[in-house]
Amino acid sequence: MKKIAIIGTGVSGLTCGHLLHKHYDVTIFEKNDYIGGHTATVDVDVSGIKYAIDTGFIVFNDRTYPYFEKLLKRIGVNKQKTEMSFSVHNEATGFEYNGHTFTSLFAQRRNIFRPKFWRLLYDIVRFNKLCKAMHEKGDYQSEQSLGQLLNDNQFNDFFKYHYILPMGAAIWSTSIKEMENVGVEFFVKFFFNHGLLDVTNRPQWYVVPGGSRQYIKPLIRGFADKINLNTNIKSVTRQNDEVTIEFANGEQSKFDKVIFACHSDQALALLGDATEQEKSVLGAIAYTENSVVLHTDTNLLPDRKAAWASWNYLLNNNTDKAAVVTYQMNILQGIQSDTQFCVTLNHIEGISQSKILREFTYHHPVFNQESIAAQKLKHSIDGNNNSYFCGAYWYNGFHEDGVHSGVDVAKQLGVEFD
Repeated sequence: MKKIAIIGTGVSGLTCGHLLHKHYDVTIFEKNDYIGGHTATVDVDVSGIKYAIDTGFIVFNDRTYPYFEKLLKRIGVNKQKTEMSFSVHNEATGFEYNGHTFTSLFAQRRNIFRPKFWRLLYDIVRFNKLCKAMHEKGDYQSEQSLGQLLNDNQFNDFFKYHYILPMGAAIWSTSIKEMENVGVEFFVKFFFNHGLLDVTNRPQWYVVPGGSRQYIKPLIRGFADKINLNTNIKSVTRQNDEVTIEFANGEQSKFDKVIFACHSDQALALLGDATEQEKSVLGAIAYTENSVVLHTDTNLLPDRKAAWASWNYLLNNNTDKAAVVTYQMNILQGIQSDTQFCVTLNHIEGISQSKILREFTYHHPVFNQESIAAQKLKHSIDGNNNSYFCGAYWYNGFHEDGVHSGVDVAKQLGVEFD
């Protein structure tokens, strides 16, 4: 039985382990003291009551997560319906809205009398129509960015900065400036497939009951003893049909093949003998750092409770700053409590210190023209030199994409996801 090393225990690596462990002698390495990557459920105790709150991967849907849904069914894990809604609050002007219902749209009553708000609604319809037409015709201008599309079609700043750019920045955990550089084809296909260009007929969203970590234990059943935590790898080299992994303590292990189920920049850093093509492809995919805070401070939500949404974007004047988004976890996970649990990205300075429960740092891929071009060159490095690369960065950057890329690698190694 051939020996395979899997580096990383996010959903990509665990999917590989799940599919391959009966066909190969797998060994899995993780640098942290826990497994799961962005699947990070936290136990908190408030007033003597315990809650399990998700801080990384939270939601999935029944339309664009076929691989993840199939995986859950395969391991016998249930799902729970949730609400997906989006609000914007402008810190400087106080303007806010939540697009979920007619009532929440006009939670700030002044919006009824704001011509620019009605223009915003008109432009949403116009933008959706434009993008759907582009998608149906496959009529994308090569190398056109989202910012160029908005300018070419004369969408005003109010629409750009109070709707489409914050929404995109929230989805990909990036800055408004970076969102303007996202390729139009990548953006439109994603929005079309997720029903975000429709006012109705949107997918049903779900969470994993009890927190997303509930799928981890059944997923690793059968190979849990093959997972090595707190393992620091110094380098990976390939020669003579053999893969050598050198660890930080000086020890070495040899394998027939290696699967890099870590971020692309981490994979490149580990490759002691990276080819020029590996350097070119993996090096083109950049990451942005996001600070994440689990807390109970409702000041990060819109002023009016009727405007509270599942996802709440706090708009400021710094377009270079990574998205400031607050996930309202009571809404998302259906938590029944007088305490409001929130997960906020990139705004720890705005949170009352006494209300902070936990702090984290996550890294997310940046989808600009360079990284999208690199995605199309995956075939040029994957499977060469007994090396395979999987991770959500090959697709849209989400949990579904992590599973998808793990399934891709398993298929290359002769194992089908059935």
